[in-house]
Amino acid sequence: MCGIVGYVGSNPVLDILLDGLEQLEYRGYDSSGIAVRNGDKINVYKAVGKLKNLREELSSHAYEIQKSTSGIGHIRWATHGAPTVVNAHPHVSNCGKLVVVHNGIIENYKELKSKLEAQGCTFKSQTDTETVAHLVALKYEEVKDLTKAVGLAVNEIEGAYALEIMHADEPDKIVITKRNAPLIIGVANDGFYAGSDIPAFIKHTNKAVYLSDNQIATLTSSSMKIQDKDGNEVTPKIEQLPWEPVALSKMGYKHFMLKEIHEQPDVVRNILFGKLHSADTPIELEEVKLTREHLKSLNRIQIIACGTSLHAGMIGKYLIEDFCQIPVDIEASSEYIYRKTVTDEHTLVIGVSQSGETADTLTAIKQAKARGSHILIITNRPDSAMAREADSLLSVNAGIEVSVAATKSYIAQLTSFYLLALFMAEIKETLDNVKLSTLKSEMLILPQKIEQILSNKDKIQTCARKYSGTRDFIYIARGINYPTALEGALKLKEISYINATGYPAGELKHGPIAMLDETMPVLSILMKGSVYDKLLSNSEEARARNARMIALTNSDSPKLDELFDCIIKVPDIDEILSPIISIIPLQLIAYYIAEFLGKDVDQPRNLAKSVTVE
Repeated sequence: MCGIVGYVGSNPVLDILLDGLEQLEYRGYDSSGIAVRNGDKINVYKAVGKLKNLREELSSHAYEIQKSTSGIGHIRWATHGAPTVVNAHPHVSNCGKLVVVHNGIIENYKELKSKLEAQGCTFKSQTDTETVAHLVALKYEEVKDLTKAVGLAVNEIEGAYALEIMHADEPDKIVITKRNAPLIIGVANDGFYAGSDIPAFIKHTNKAVYLSDNQIATLTSSSMKIQDKDGNEVTPKIEQLPWEPVALSKMGYKHFMLKEIHEQPDVVRNILFGKLHSADTPIELEEVKLTREHLKSLNRIQIIACGTSLHAGMIGKYLIEDFCQIPVDIEASSEYIYRKTVTDEHTLVIGVSQSGETADTLTAIKQAKARGSHILIITNRPDSAMAREADSLLSVNAGIEVSVAATKSYIAQLTSFYLLALFMAEIKETLDNVKLSTLKSEMLILPQKIEQILSNKDKIQTCARKYSGTRDFIYIARGINYPTALEGALKLKEISYINATGYPAGELKHGPIAMLDETMPVLSILMKGSVYDKLLSNSEEARARNARMIALTNSDSPKLDELFDCIIKVPDIDEILSPIISIIPLQLIAYYIAEFLGKDVDQPRNLAKSVTVE
């Protein structure tokens, strides 16, 4: 994910853009750039690396643009193409008059590129974004109206995007649009701002309009016009921003849960930022105080957590044992605190909690700390009571999660466990360099793969509608995705009140198979890898009992069409990383079923966000 910012108004634009990009630097740091209007032309300035490099580049050009009052900016997390000046945004059309900044992924850019090249366009970069610049420029030549040109172009674009576009022939104007990516308009007396996130302009205004998918906004220094995909004018809803505007606004989504599901690509990026720089450099966890000597002295690790955090911990157990060869126990905090536990100075105790205030987990880590164990806390709140008890801290940086059903905090915890397990393996030297590099490379592109799922939700929504009338639901998986089955079932149970249960697929025949008939949906998490064939066999056993079969898979095998009533595809990925990908459709299935049933998605009955009593 990248960060974009724009401004058109009466004030000098340079500092506005640079300050806005600085506030968005958590979204990317590979390169940055701005485009500003200078008289009858648009000047573009770019630099590789962090934003300070762009500031240095601009220091010798400030006189050229000191009076400019409109412009757009971009800070990049490289997806298509290496972090170079050529690949940095803004991108310019062949005519040199149109510039664009983009956050997201253009999925059909290869097809568009071939089409555009056939029409005479010359490409300079390896990015998907450059196709947008050329496509809109060609449409502009037809209609001579930037807003109309953008509307025509986005009809041909597939994927997730937030776009800000300027054209030299239309001064005092920025046209913006979005689909499955955040884009917010700041409304002020001095003009209009646009950004990927409120911090980009919060110092200038506390009034905002959350642009909805497929809407197009035309901003000038004195006007804001918004239209839907059919060209109908939309009356903007201007919201007063609270002190924590991102957390407390749905940003155009129907529910906080759906908003938070869509925030997950950025959550993963935010966690990786500053910790995982490249496939060939060591992971940096500054607040994890585990030395080589300390890790060698450990004879066991205990993970304690509750609810969704417990499921993240179960995957953490799998990872640490696989990567580090240290025995790991995982236990619900509520059970841990009521029995004698074998814990001492040779035990690492990992407490996991979204809020950092979960009473059972807090009590458990205090007990372990009193016995001399090293305490490592994974939490979304580094200022919490649990964090204050920690010897080591891994803050997941997911932002405030409003919906009671945990989604982005779960992804954040999972990502943190992957970083921790790899970090420990690097210190202990228990993974070979090729395996380490491969896993880190795949982790760096996880956000894009999550975005692919979020950009193609129709199949998931159709599946959810089909099974929204069921009273029971079974999820099955094997190996590292067994906890994913548990978490998927928990999400459905929490917000739809359907009796959903997750099982290890091999246990199906040891009791649960008695429940199977034509009324029972069975969802198989069927990821390619070591347990694929076994799980396929278990699915066939369920089908033989007339169960209604659903596959969540990255396989293209034609056998699946015969076995499953509904197949939900996810991007291909290494089996060991698949839990981060496979949970996304399960969150969406739970959300859509609850929505179809008319449930209170964000505040399900009998549940609270932070459980502060034992």
